Amino acid sequence: MSSFPTPSSDRPKNEMQYFPDMLTALPSKSGEFRRVLWTGLYSQLVLMTVPVGGDIGDEVHSVDQILTFTSGTGLAQIAGKEQEVKGGDLVIVPAGTQHQFINTGPTPLLLYTVYSPAEHKPTTVHKTKEEGDKEEEDGIDVAPDWSRRSKAENEKEGWVKVPEE
Repeated sequence: MSSFPTPSSDRPKNEMQYFPDMLTALPSKSGEFRRVLWTGLYSQLVLMTVPVGGDIGDEVHSVDQILTFTSGTGLAQIAGKEQEVKGGDLVIVPAGTQHQFINTGPTPLLLYTVYSPAEHKPTTVHKTKEEGDKEEEDGIDVAPDWSRRSKAENEKEGWVKVPEE
């Protein structure tokens, strides 16, 4: 296991977040099923490791999801269609779309997913899918209210300052 930056539950600061080796070394250092790396006002970055023979779970989100696979092989099942996926592939799942990702290979299926807006608590780390399912069912793994506000609300409250033209 590697040491990952500790995510904050606070709204993000206006500063760069840097994750070196995103497509090579970093994913292989995580063994957790789900680890939130960063949560912003409008999106969230999550690292996932789907074990051999495992899956993400058949689900539908109220948010958009973009998945970038870094290694392994799997099967994407989205809205009744199937697509084989592998390291280097990217899949987009629009909000409201049924989806499931299954590891079909001999090694863990590693991926990054970007939710827009956030789907999980900013400090979430789930060692297993079962742990994640339980925290979601118990209402523990919930995105913060500040990550679900509109652009207009964020601008009005001063969280996003847009320079005047």
